[in-house]
Amino acid sequence: MLLKLYSTYENFPLGKTDMIDNATQFGAAVASARKALGLTQRELALAINSGERFIVDLEAGKPTAQLGKALAAAKAVGLRLTVTGISQA
Repeated sequence: MLLKLYSTYENFPLGKTDMIDNATQFGAAVASARKALGLTQRELALAINSGERFIVDLEAGKPTAQLGKALAAAKAVGLRLTVTGISQA
């Protein structure tokens, strides 16, 4: 399965359908979208009921970041993730 990242922002550097292969790329995508919204790391952390340290680690590509919080951060900055690949019927 592959993970696709979609953004609602036209100027998003990864483009609209680039693949995310690792935690570093995911963190960079969240950071870029957050900055495009004009949010600080602290503001994003407050928006998802998390600590600022979590956002710092997530954006730095920490591979052990909690998935639920990571997905909440992505959603909060307008990123949508979809799974593509072989369908399990």
